Amino acid sequence: MKYIAVLFLVTLSISCNSSEDRAPLQEPFDYSAINEDQINTYLTANNLVSLKTSNGLHYIIENQGDGEKPSASSNVTVAYKGYFLDGTVFDESTEGLSIGLNQVITGWTEGIPLFNEGGNGILLIPAHLGYGSFDYSTIPGGSVLVFDISLLSVN
Repeated sequence: MKYIAVLFLVTLSISCNSSEDRAPLQEPFDYSAINEDQINTYLTANNLVSLKTSNGLHYIIENQGDGEKPSASSNVTVAYKGYFLDGTVFDESTEGLSIGLNQVITGWTEGIPLFNEGGNGILLIPAHLGYGSFDYSTIPGGSVLVFDISLLSVN
């Protein structure tokens, strides 16, 4: 019984270390203004003109398409190339990816329904509509994501 009490006290003292001994939690950072400047610089440098949603998503419709228009909860098949503003590709699907728009980043949920089936264009997605201010896999926190999109079908 004595050993159990000692073990309990040791465990308690270890688990109750002061917050000074712990690494501070990182707070999210709002990259909105920085991303807006980055996107505008990219557009100017590449001689592009975009439209912008009220949430800050920039988009360029190269071909509207004439098929069905998806909703934010539709399942779609999309061919795409995802890259950073410096042109580094982080993901690509030329054959097409079938996915629900309620299962993707907010920039896609908002941006893909801007096209009709058969349409294509570019989405420039600020961090708050992408992966946020923290690193995600190979995507650094705060990154603007650029997607060349072709909406192949609304399933």
